[in-house]
Amino acid sequence: MSNLPKDPVILVSFVNTQLRDNYPSLDDFCANYAVEKENLTENLLDYGYQYDSKNNQFLSRVE
Repeated sequence: MSNLPKDPVILVSFVNTQLRDNYPSLDDFCANYAVEKENLTENLLDYGYQYDSKNNQFLSRVE
């Protein structure tokens, strides 16, 4: 994830914007940015964001 923002809030904002504007799925985004999907989702999950495939975006988890 070296070419992506390090700050989790900026990262989730960047990823969600890219998903909304340019990529129909997280798989497509990860392939283009050469990012392991599992690493990205686990990293953002650590900060309370979970991927929602129905909406194609990361959402804040409500527990």
